[in-house]
Amino acid sequence: MLVNMNDVLLPARKGGYAVGFFNAVNVEMARAVIETAEELHAPVMIGTAEILLPFTELNLVADYLIPMAKKAKVPVCVHYDHGLTIERCHEAMELGFTSIMYDCSTADYETNVTSLASITKECHARNITVEGELGHVGDNAGAGKLAHPSDYYTDPEMAVDFVKKTDVDALAVAVGNAHGDYKFPPKLDFDRIKVIAQSTKIPLVLHGGSGLSEHDFKTAIREGIAKVNIFTDIDKAGRNGIAEGILTGENVMTKLMDYEIRAMKEAVKQKILLFGSDGKA
Repeated sequence: MLVNMNDVLLPARKGGYAVGFFNAVNVEMARAVIETAEELHAPVMIGTAEILLPFTELNLVADYLIPMAKKAKVPVCVHYDHGLTIERCHEAMELGFTSIMYDCSTADYETNVTSLASITKECHARNITVEGELGHVGDNAGAGKLAHPSDYYTDPEMAVDFVKKTDVDALAVAVGNAHGDYKFPPKLDFDRIKVIAQSTKIPLVLHGGSGLSEHDFKTAIREGIAKVNIFTDIDKAGRNGIAEGILTGENVMTKLMDYEIRAMKEAVKQKILLFGSDGKA
């Protein structure tokens, strides 16, 4: 069933588990996520991000994701992640996405607040939930890499003011996490997560989940993380599945798809079980 973010994250926050958000840039990824969620009776979030639109355009993602979510036997929130432009966020809203992240984290504080407050008011009038980001989650490599990540960590006191002024439904925090592959084991600031969770009283989001340890996940969730974003792990799993199929002698995509989906389903299963959302649908 198609739901919004509050429908899955508020119970997660109360229940002490987390819901996985998985980017799905093709139907095979979407199948892997939703089929696994159904098998494990788990709520799930699924969608795409603005940085991934060169691979599959937003309208095409909506064409397969929203009908699949509606038909699913478990709650599925279709989320537009890291929306960088108001135009693309509006497009996602019109296409039927039930949740939006408008990422203004690289702007100054007042601009971030004003921009989020405006779109949140608009979204709430349409029963669409909103995620904001305070601080900034950089990349492990490339143009978004931060020289001194701790300079961009989420400030707990500022977070309280941010949530009050924007009325966002969930808050993405910067606590030592980063997007993409980790070159070295990250050191998450669990105390910071705990303080922010207790003071803002809304679900917190951990971006850059692929590559974190089991201890990292479980501790972060215990301290207040209710949504974990995953892409790299299932993206690599799909690649590995195809490679396995080729090694076994398959040489057409229709045959390789089974290997791809099976490998991605295993990766999704591992995360759902780790997050503790199995059996919560």
